[in-house]
Amino acid sequence: MNPERPRMYYNVIFLQVSFQAIKHSMAGKASDGLPCWLDGKMLKMLCRDLTACRDQAVAHDEAHQGLEAACTQCEELLAHCPGGLNSTVCHRYLDAILVGLQHTLVSLDAPPTAKPTSLWHNAARHLREGWRRLS
Repeated sequence: MNPERPRMYYNVIFLQVSFQAIKHSMAGKASDGLPCWLDGKMLKMLCRDLTACRDQAVAHDEAHQGLEAACTQCEELLAHCPGGLNSTVCHRYLDAILVGLQHTLVSLDAPPTAKPTSLWHNAARHLREGWRRLS
């Protein structure tokens, strides 16, 4: 784990990969009118993790907005599961969740604001950058 990135970044990566896996594992395609049968327990677990992540993101306004949008879509999807939607609508919900998560990742991936650092930290950073160029 990169210490410069907040832990929340990695939680959002986990959620994004999980929702992508759900979307790609669905039996129905986005254009099918077939019923969508998602695992309700797994979706509840991911929704709970998504909500916890959103609650932790209060200090990051843009990240909070993306997570709020993803939470809303996830809760709406969960209200219809299992079997209450066709594949087309289910894919739309999953796409909306993924858009919210992507928005969050972009906002969390922004470079951190410059903090006053000591001379030692500056020297160590310059040495690391020089080492990366040589390797």
